[in-house]
Amino acid sequence: MKEMNHTRELLQSENWLAFQASVGREIIRFSSDDFLANGIIHRLPLVGTYLYIPRGPITGNSQQSTGNKQQLRGNIQKLIEEAKEKNVKWIRIEPQNEEVLQGIKEAFDGGVLRAPHNMQPKEIFVMDITKDEEMLLAQMKSKTRYNIRLAEKRGVKVFETREEKYIAAFLDLITATSGRKGITSHSREYYKKFFTTLPGEMCQLFVAEYEGRIIAANIVIFYGDTVTYLHGGTADEHRDVMAPYLLQWEQIRVAKARGHYFYDFGGVKTASNQHKAMSKNQESKNKNDWNGITRFKVGFSPQTQSTMYPGAYDIVLDARAYFFYNFLRHPKNIIHSLFR
Repeated sequence: MKEMNHTRELLQSENWLAFQASVGREIIRFSSDDFLANGIIHRLPLVGTYLYIPRGPITGNSQQSTGNKQQLRGNIQKLIEEAKEKNVKWIRIEPQNEEVLQGIKEAFDGGVLRAPHNMQPKEIFVMDITKDEEMLLAQMKSKTRYNIRLAEKRGVKVFETREEKYIAAFLDLITATSGRKGITSHSREYYKKFFTTLPGEMCQLFVAEYEGRIIAANIVIFYGDTVTYLHGGTADEHRDVMAPYLLQWEQIRVAKARGHYFYDFGGVKTASNQHKAMSKNQESKNKNDWNGITRFKVGFSPQTQSTMYPGAYDIVLDARAYFFYNFLRHPKNIIHSLFR
């Protein structure tokens, strides 16, 4: 797995903070000395609050030199002081790489523990789109390339829009997709906020239409040198026309035409990163779901290595509250304590 080689993290941006505030979340802005740690306050019943720093902190310096280590220590202490003013019990971080994680562990004298679950995908698939279109097509898996051509031949049309009627169609697709796959989606209002909060040059809805019907649609974010496929929904009908393949390809083409360098497909799980700690039935379903998602995304650039993050870690400020939080996460603990 390679380290991140593209710049300007979306989830640490002012635009993302504005979006989070628009959906009713309390945000914290923190930056100091080449150190960025913008975050979101989460409140949990019985436990209290924790601060979540998505895809951060970001530090521009290597942590090898003594001076940089001291600077990181100072920034971490400032962040902790600000968090304590908000009565935060722990700070959930998602470091850029293992070097930054190790630097944070050395900078904080208390506990820095692996979080019980990841907030963002630990493994993502980011494609370099600086080559010309012919080369991008040539490097795809033959099945991916074939399905793009098939969708074109069958008459699937792709366009970008922010019109309300297409946003409504997207919301219906998201609801249908979530129900079909048995996953929990955000509220309809949450998705609408992307279009009322983020400017048009940053956020677009890409739509695939077939025979007058919207059969697939994606929210796509343009930020820095990277374009991100953020949310998507598909209809259960007309799967044979392969609309999602053409939809992604057109998104890549637009990203390239607008001068971006990378296209972020979001989360994947390669064979080396399958989750182990689950029942056999859960593992089988999870593996099958992720196998299909991963195969679809990787097909656009099979020679590209996925990007791996260390995952989520918690800087524990209140050990008692953190223990109680982990205790409450497991219903068996509660039942045992009530009936022992």
